[in-house]
Amino acid sequence: MKPRILFAGLFHETHTFLDEVTQWEDFEVMFGPAILGKLGDASPTDGFLEEAVRQGWEVVPTIDARAMPSGIVADAAFERYWKEFETRSRPELAKGVDAIYLVLHGAMATQSLPDPEGELLARIRALPGAEKVPLFGVLDLHGNITAKMCRHANGLTMYRQNPHTDAKQAALRGAQLLGRCLQEKRVPRMVWCRVPVMWAPPGTGTHADPMLGLENFALKMEAEHPDIWAYDVAAGYSFADTPDTGCSLAIITTANETDARRYLQAGAELAWSLRTKGTIEYPSVDEVLTRLKNAPPIPGVTLLVEPSDNIGGAAPGDCTGVLRAFLRHKIDRSLVVINDPRAVAALKDAAPGTRKKLSIGGVGSKLDEGPVEVEVTFVSRSDGNFTLEDRQSHLASMSGVNVVMGPCAVVKTAGTTILLTSKKTPPFDLGQLRSQGIEPRDFAYIGVKAAVAHRRAYDPITAVTYNVDTPGPCTGNLASLPWKHLKRPIYPLDPISQPEFKFS
Repeated sequence: MKPRILFAGLFHETHTFLDEVTQWEDFEVMFGPAILGKLGDASPTDGFLEEAVRQGWEVVPTIDARAMPSGIVADAAFERYWKEFETRSRPELAKGVDAIYLVLHGAMATQSLPDPEGELLARIRALPGAEKVPLFGVLDLHGNITAKMCRHANGLTMYRQNPHTDAKQAALRGAQLLGRCLQEKRVPRMVWCRVPVMWAPPGTGTHADPMLGLENFALKMEAEHPDIWAYDVAAGYSFADTPDTGCSLAIITTANETDARRYLQAGAELAWSLRTKGTIEYPSVDEVLTRLKNAPPIPGVTLLVEPSDNIGGAAPGDCTGVLRAFLRHKIDRSLVVINDPRAVAALKDAAPGTRKKLSIGGVGSKLDEGPVEVEVTFVSRSDGNFTLEDRQSHLASMSGVNVVMGPCAVVKTAGTTILLTSKKTPPFDLGQLRSQGIEPRDFAYIGVKAAVAHRRAYDPITAVTYNVDTPGPCTGNLASLPWKHLKRPIYPLDPISQPEFKFS
């Protein structure tokens, strides 16, 4: 008989310092056999399904729910997910399953649950028929991994690249480990270690230390120790006020306790030694533009990256820091994308060439200066749907290859072109612009609301890149955030003479 694998997905990166609450209606939800249609869409679910086909498994799909990074998740939304999952899983578990596979993020938080993924895994284990079956899955590199998650799972693999070009491959790797478990009839366990270090997202790119050194170390450990099935490094997600926010390490292993702790201790000591490499400070946008205006022109595209309004990190995508700077410095041939459904709606009857006073952005974060009041010339509109040009795009890990920005409009004011969207869309693929008739190579300056994940798309067309400091909720100054639940002490918030590593 074919092995029966119960499948589910729950994916959200939660910024707990935002005022907004993410409701059930904000999730894109699929049920049952419809999930099987994700085969081929380049998402983590696709990675699992592809390996399931190769292994000849019978996939039993239940529910898949995902939302773009945003504010704290309503308790009711999590409980709705659990009700839907439980309703669909109980009868299948009663029939018998050989294993469970989950696509998760790892940095979700609800109004009363700092670790909903851990809670989900614990509840699954309490269901009749799920107590002892192998439970595998995949997590984002930016997960705030907990001892509870690892206690109730046998093998949660993590992305190894940032930008996340390997999300599908990470899920596929997790499915391969599940296949190994079933074939060898050996069930591994997870062992976890928390390092008292926290990095803002711009410091977690895998092209440089600290993550480059840590990922290389993890691969070396896997190669040298056959009892390590996988050695994974979680950079953590620093905009979640939860006890376990920060860097952590986890191994999937059959090693004894002494060896498992020794493997993790070595990685934790390396992470601690590299801690300062992930702390980055940026000049103000005005400082950068003033310097550029007084220097010889740079051939090609100059990129101004705005980590404080990083959409992939749950920021609203409507902060006005770079837009204001472009207008204030009269920067010609400049481009910025602003998420503003109200501005798009205000242009619904405009014809090309129409001039209109418009209020743009500035409502999603109380840290921003507020809306920009400006007269614009309307250029075009669209439904905002596009297909990724790059199937390895970081965006594929969130939504697959088909992306919905909602109704969009393109406007111009002075020398600045503005793409207005109705749904915040991370700038991880150039198809976002080209689908709207915008060729990015035609611009001298482009403002990008990101931290690291834009690089795969933009680096090939960019002459020079500047990360700039602007007001916004994804600040690199982590000490400025109002922490209440984070386990302290932790670098860089506290002075630490001797780090204490926590093990599961």
